Amino acid sequence: MTECSRCVMRSADDPDLVLVDGVCNHCRRYDDLLTSRVVTGEEGATELNQIAGGIKGSGRKEFDCVIGVSGGVDSTYVALKAVELGLRPLAVHVDNGWNSEVAVQNIEKTLNALDIELHTVVLDLREFYDLQRSFLFASTPDGEIPTDHAIQATLWKTARQNGIRTIISGMNFRTEAISVPSWSYGHSDWRYIRGVQRRHGTRSLATYPHFGFGELGYVTAVRRIRVLSILNYLDYDKAAAVDELQAKLNWTPYGGKHYESIYTRWYQGHVLPQKFGIDKRRGHYSDLINSGQICRSDALLGLAQPDYDDDLRDRDQQFVLKKLSLSSAQFDEIMAAPVRSFRDYPNSYETVQRLRGLANGLRHRGWYPK
Repeated sequence: MTECSRCVMRSADDPDLVLVDGVCNHCRRYDDLLTSRVVTGEEGATELNQIAGGIKGSGRKEFDCVIGVSGGVDSTYVALKAVELGLRPLAVHVDNGWNSEVAVQNIEKTLNALDIELHTVVLDLREFYDLQRSFLFASTPDGEIPTDHAIQATLWKTARQNGIRTIISGMNFRTEAISVPSWSYGHSDWRYIRGVQRRHGTRSLATYPHFGFGELGYVTAVRRIRVLSILNYLDYDKAAAVDELQAKLNWTPYGGKHYESIYTRWYQGHVLPQKFGIDKRRGHYSDLINSGQICRSDALLGLAQPDYDDDLRDRDQQFVLKKLSLSSAQFDEIMAAPVRSFRDYPNSYETVQRLRGLANGLRHRGWYPK
């Protein structure tokens, strides 16, 4: 096993890890892309205010941008900063049946305090749960893809229907830079999602929100809708953001990253480490190390501590298996099945990578939002 001397990524976690002078490819990628993805200080504030001014001039009716809300840190902070910038956001929440009570309360408190209108899209849970079952039986570590894809498709659709040209994303390069295809793939690959469902599902995805490359080209090139990550223009510090949200919005912490979802908490806290040997905290901590928000020794101390209580895990598992109509025996079979990759199913990986490379190239030249 090899281990990066700068972050906490290891070859045991990422089989494609490459070290140069002890530093891994993820850290080197972070350094290479940082200046094209992040602008800070007065320069960032000035540029963001200019962008906000342009958004205000392009809005129609009562809204000038769309934001997704989950009750988590990043999306809540985006809502706060959008309002402070003088924008008029329409909040969109995709209800996939897995909201924790804390998440629901956070959304309600935030939108009430900021006077933001909420549009909730409730998925057809029979279809959606069947798709989640399919990804479990697919035996790939991509169990969060059904939710992520549906959220993005819903945001594109909502913006298009309301004549809005800007989607403000909670993604930020500082704390979400690491991308490991062997950990999770398919956020924008409808061919892959559809292929998994066709092989393992029992229902058609007649109402499931989705988009392909044709739809993506239409909304970006024809309708000129763009995704803007405003946190990349701010001196975004995760711990400081939590303190600010608690002080201004009475926001409540919920534990691990993205643990506002019961399914995410169970999947990342139990399925990924037990079946696939993936501890996503290594990626999260590594991003915080690279952004200077924690030191490596503190990250190692955090990794040594469990972040998922055994009793809570057991309760979550009973809840998940019941909602997905899975028996304990079926789940044991899922956990014991050989690990597979997205490459074992139809996919558009090469196209996705080319599009990501194109977007990064445009960002480097200042022709695409950070």
